[in-house]
Amino acid sequence: MAEERSEIAFFDVETTIPLKPGESFIILEFGAILVCPKKLVELESYSSLICPKDISRISSKSERCNGISRAAVSSAPPFSAIADKIFDLLNGRIWAGHNILRFDCPRIREAFADIGRSPPEPKGIIDSLALLTERFGRRAGNMKMATLATYFGLGQQTHRSLDDVRMNLEVLKYCATVLFLESSLPDILTRDSWVSPTSTARRTRSGGRTSPMEISYAPNPDPMPENPSNQTMGEQLLNVVEPSRPETEPFDMRRLSEEIMDDAIQEDDAEEKRPITESPEMSRLSTIFEGCSSSSAYLIPEDVSIPLISASLVPFYRGSRRIQILHDTVLLKLHCTHLKVRFGISTRFVDQAGRPRLSFVVDAPPSVCQVLEACDNHAQSLFAESGSTSDWRPVVARKNGYWNFPTIRLHIPTVVTEDIAKYGTEIFQKEAASGVEQKLLFSTFDPPELDCLFTAGTFVDAFFSLNQYDIQQTAGIRLCAEKLVIHSN
Repeated sequence: MAEERSEIAFFDVETTIPLKPGESFIILEFGAILVCPKKLVELESYSSLICPKDISRISSKSERCNGISRAAVSSAPPFSAIADKIFDLLNGRIWAGHNILRFDCPRIREAFADIGRSPPEPKGIIDSLALLTERFGRRAGNMKMATLATYFGLGQQTHRSLDDVRMNLEVLKYCATVLFLESSLPDILTRDSWVSPTSTARRTRSGGRTSPMEISYAPNPDPMPENPSNQTMGEQLLNVVEPSRPETEPFDMRRLSEEIMDDAIQEDDAEEKRPITESPEMSRLSTIFEGCSSSSAYLIPEDVSIPLISASLVPFYRGSRRIQILHDTVLLKLHCTHLKVRFGISTRFVDQAGRPRLSFVVDAPPSVCQVLEACDNHAQSLFAESGSTSDWRPVVARKNGYWNFPTIRLHIPTVVTEDIAKYGTEIFQKEAASGVEQKLLFSTFDPPELDCLFTAGTFVDAFFSLNQYDIQQTAGIRLCAEKLVIHSN
């Protein structure tokens, strides 16, 4: 049964390169290895070239990238012919790979959808790009697989699926060994190991706000075991897995990390005082939202004094630091009223369990822009001094185009309790005639239902925090909605 599968499936896909806007990727090769989580030895391997329906989609640019030509795949099986094998390798196992959350996982889902089949589902996912960017810092440069392989002297990346997954496993072994040694003598061995002070360090055991857009709660470990000598290297690697279902694996999955994705959401300063033994079951979120209905913790833009805005680096974890946005000496949170929805709920990105990560875009009035751009300037200046090489993304989007309005993106986090996903934002509806606010209750996680509420032209009041992120070479300020009030028409 899938629930009993303990192996880690490292996999990689090679694809065509889209040449026109809106053009999809097409899988040309799939490769995977099954790895024993206790000893990190390869148990089984599989790879196959795949012939696409339209072989003309293999361009010269695509061939230069991975060396896969039209002639090479002309006699290869179509995806439908090997779908059963791929499903068997992946379904119910932990998935692992480099940048698989952004790239490989969506390609697998698209390929199965294209043949009218349900895709395989992971037990959990280890994305080594996000993981190593956080754990290993940028000492190895841009954290691409080729760069990491060069850093450790493992040879050149071939951009062929089976070679790449084997290289991925070796890179993880090397990085885990370095971190294992550093944890043994941190005052000596980490002295010269530069880690970006604004990188998203791992949280301690209590539930915490996690990476990109949404938050998925699970028991959170220390970055390294307190007693690493009692754990195998495989057990340490499993400490970073985020499960997408309850623990049923025969190996030790007691320590699970928070969601790893492309845009990390930092915690607010209330988390600094969290107890080490705190239950992972949403204790942090309930603490935040207990006071959400009160506007006393939030400032409207007109009450913000621009000269009082500042950014500071605060201690975070084992020498790392993070940026906080302050108004005077208090963490800045904003209450913005009557924001017009420009674009409704976006489900473009998914988390490691395949759930959409929700956000929507609103027009930003001048008063809001003035405050947020002042926050952005302070944070970016401090961020540049920290030495990170990530690209800074402005919090206010100003694009010349058909709408010509500055906009901001508000994120609706997702929280998971006992494998049940819920919205991490309190959502209310305000009656136009009476002005009475009524809290909306949702029995299921249903993005289309939410999309019907946040249609273009709808007005909302938003209570949100400003959280600095730095992950996968992109940094900026993320606006995380803690309460939303929808105005009824």
